[in-house]
Amino acid sequence: MNIGYVAIILLIVVVSVILHELSHGIVAYWLGDHTAKDAGRLTLNPIKHIDPYMSILVPVILYLLKAPVFGGAKPVPINSYNLKWHEWGMALVAIAGPITNLLISFIAFIIGHFSGLLYGGGGELLEFIFSETVYINLGFMIFNLIPIPPLDGSRVLYAISPDGFRNILISLEKYGFVVVYLLIFLFGEVFSHIMLGAMRGILNFFYWIVGV
Repeated sequence: MNIGYVAIILLIVVVSVILHELSHGIVAYWLGDHTAKDAGRLTLNPIKHIDPYMSILVPVILYLLKAPVFGGAKPVPINSYNLKWHEWGMALVAIAGPITNLLISFIAFIIGHFSGLLYGGGGELLEFIFSETVYINLGFMIFNLIPIPPLDGSRVLYAISPDGFRNILISLEKYGFVVVYLLIFLFGEVFSHIMLGAMRGILNFFYWIVGV
């Protein structure tokens, strides 16, 4: 285990989850909810965002297991009743996080691709930084789009679902992460294959954009 590489992974994870959560708060603020701002969460200060388990322990374990790396931070507080467009406003707030991770991944890919740093042109360390930034942020995006409460994908599903199904989603809210962890624990290999397949598909799209 290379401690330096683990430290780089942690740095990428911390920056990525901070920007993910910050984007939720900013979009909520734009849509009329000041809860995140009043709680001091519209900041890049990592102390305000980092969750020791999801931001540090889980990503490091996944990296050491050579599984797709994902994680999270302390959820930004949102009062959906203050938002414009209510359920649709909440869906916009939710989708802002995964879109932010997608943009980080794409920007790292574009810079790394055209500079050659993604292919070892600047040495092994820079190749590692750029490739992991791409992969980790794709992992965050895909993981958070799982439509199980309280992950971001569930907020989008909530907006388009009939009332009866919304009630089911609400009832799952308290146990959502337990369900996700059980799925990962029981079907970890299948889950990893699905995530890796989705990541490869998005990367192929990136290469298509740059004409490769």
